[in-house]
Amino acid sequence: MIGIDITSIARIEKMMDKFERKALERFLSEDEILLVRSPSTAAGFWAAKEATSKALGCGIGKTCGFHDIIISKTKKNAPKIKLSKKVMKKFDIKAISVSITHDGGFAASVVHIEKN
Repeated sequence: MIGIDITSIARIEKMMDKFERKALERFLSEDEILLVRSPSTAAGFWAAKEATSKALGCGIGKTCGFHDIIISKTKKNAPKIKLSKKVMKKFDIKAISVSITHDGGFAASVVHIEKN
């Protein structure tokens, strides 16, 4: 299953300017917030979480919320995604991979999910 999303960096930056830390807490955990160095990083994380929910075929909502999708980084700074145990079990997930990019004022992400 594949999901893709594109997000305006300016939209996320405006949200961060208006709501400060609360904007990030809406869709990121404390550990994820520590990884955010700029609005483009936050926009990339938003796009990755949206792309993940699209790959699952459910969107962000009751079945899979923003906080059920956990983003981290490898030692080489590449993004990684984990899902909550609830989501892993519900969708019978074997593996998940993610790519995030930023260019021209946008952040985009593609997520591939392999089921058991």
